[in-house]
Amino acid sequence: MKQIGSLFLLFLALNVVGQPNRWRLEDNAAIGWKVSDNLPHSDHIEMSGKFISAVFLYGVNTDRSFYCSRDIVWPMLRTIPNNTHASLIRSFNLDLIKMISVNRRLVQQEKVDEIILDGTLTVKSQLVENLHLVRTVFPSTDMPVLGEKYVLTNRGERPVTIEIPSVNIVSGTNAQEGVDGSYILKIQTRNSGAFVLQSMDSVKFYLSFSGMKQGQDYTDTDIENELSKRMSLLSQFRKNLVLQTPDEVLNRTFAFAKIRAAESIYQTKGGPMHGPGGLSYYAAIWANDQAEYINPFFPYLGYEYGIQSALNAYRHFARFINPGFEPIPSSIIAEGIDIWNGAGDRGDAAMIAYGASRFALSQGDRKIAEELWPLIEWCLEYNKRKLNFSGVVTSESDELEGRFPSGNANLCTSSLYYDALISASYLGESLEKEKKQYAYYKTQAGVLKNNIEKYFGAQVMGFETYQYYEGNDKLRAWICMPLTVNIFDRKKGTIEALFSKELWTADGLASQSGDKTFWDRSTLYALRGVFASGDTRRGLEFLKYYSNRRLLGEHVPYPVEAYPEGGQRHLSAESGLYCRIFTEGLFGIRPISLNSFSLTPQMPEDWNFMKLKNVHGFQKEFDITVLRENDKIRVTVKSGNTDVFSKLVQNGSSQTIKF
Repeated sequence: MKQIGSLFLLFLALNVVGQPNRWRLEDNAAIGWKVSDNLPHSDHIEMSGKFISAVFLYGVNTDRSFYCSRDIVWPMLRTIPNNTHASLIRSFNLDLIKMISVNRRLVQQEKVDEIILDGTLTVKSQLVENLHLVRTVFPSTDMPVLGEKYVLTNRGERPVTIEIPSVNIVSGTNAQEGVDGSYILKIQTRNSGAFVLQSMDSVKFYLSFSGMKQGQDYTDTDIENELSKRMSLLSQFRKNLVLQTPDEVLNRTFAFAKIRAAESIYQTKGGPMHGPGGLSYYAAIWANDQAEYINPFFPYLGYEYGIQSALNAYRHFARFINPGFEPIPSSIIAEGIDIWNGAGDRGDAAMIAYGASRFALSQGDRKIAEELWPLIEWCLEYNKRKLNFSGVVTSESDELEGRFPSGNANLCTSSLYYDALISASYLGESLEKEKKQYAYYKTQAGVLKNNIEKYFGAQVMGFETYQYYEGNDKLRAWICMPLTVNIFDRKKGTIEALFSKELWTADGLASQSGDKTFWDRSTLYALRGVFASGDTRRGLEFLKYYSNRRLLGEHVPYPVEAYPEGGQRHLSAESGLYCRIFTEGLFGIRPISLNSFSLTPQMPEDWNFMKLKNVHGFQKEFDITVLRENDKIRVTVKSGNTDVFSKLVQNGSSQTIKF
């Protein structure tokens, strides 16, 4: 049997990547790049607020000169036709520094010393000898404004005269191209003028980019205050759901993933909508990215705006349940006023049932659970009606929407339906529904599990794993799905296939054996499933490799969507999937009622501890601590000053935690 391990990872690190990490861990939850001889280099990062998102492209040339541009998105400034991609987007490459005069001469070149990422982007550089610049770029949390703060400091002994130009550029878009007519775009400076900087003196000035409808005005936006609000939000993300392990790279990657997962929520006229981003997907929701990937994560993060967006998403999908059991749309777009269903039924009802039932259980709010119950019931019935003669779910495509073949019935959809049936049986019992109903869901799940084995179980390319669809003869990344829903019948062959040279690449799993295309989402699902199955040795090796590459490599600091499609955009929900590797994989959290969950810790053999602090869910806030004691582990769950659970158990055994 073909296998892979540390030697293959070492080969990838030394021969495919071919260079040491560009970035390193810094204090204050940051990563930093000390600019040296590994040049030129460029990268891009997306940052978002409630009314704006920006992809900031930055780079350093061979001579250490800096360049940047900004692709700014205003999701609520809708364009015509008002479809999925109809957010107003404009590119700006204005470089204010090149407009500054130092001792009566324009700045010739900004030489970069260091770049820091911490939820903002900070560039430290020199304009001339002893004149140092710090610029910080960030989105406003609740205004359609991208802010840039600049601080110039004279570190020399002689005075320096600085002249900062006043910029006030106003333009209007074509009224015929906007849903609400012409939109106003403004580029403005604050605190411009002439300054004499004595030794060690500093001057602060600001640049802002804003987009607005007629009658709105953000001229007097206090950029310093907006930066404070951004830092306050980042602080909230850092304090909630804190991962602590012996591996600081994993801890930090997790902390960064929380930022991207939670920041990309837009305040639309249809309520708060979590959006993938990537200069394409805003003011809209999808059955996979939102209903399936990110929404089940938000209860544990305890971010109220994220929880509101999740509930809002399920409410939008619930608008489309119907007595004829016609498919629910794949996405609801344009701030909730339209739909997209271009790929047909992708298994969307399975995605929604899976996510909504897990979300309802983890949130632990009976009123919310009762509200979502009809949606979950409908989606389960829809899937039941889509079963073929072999008892697995049929669909027109899958979440890759025809990019790769998926047959008439695919492994992903049936796996999600299986998990949704189990969650619904737990939820139905918690809500005191008819026992006959929720017991039937559990029975259906058992039958479906057997059907998944009979229909999809196969030897593919020498591995005892799954065919992704009937007749599929190439390994596919999504063979990981059964592992994520605790179907471990073929875990040995499946894990060997996932980590074989047929699928694993320098960037994680190839979508299909022999193809260069990769989507991080399948890699993230796979890593979660490998840990859940108990293979912590290989799981940790590949998780460390992946995390190191995404956080400290060449394109940082978040998980990405895909390549070559999209150019490795920092789509938001993938970061939620990264966090779920830990909450559901390593710690094995599985909600089983509105006030309880099963906990199946899978602590790697090289670790003596792992912790999740300030976890939210089930209407509680709690800590989970796992400590090694000889050949066992001590699991402690504490809420406030109360030990909810404390017991010495076997690693990998399941415990029930009840509040």
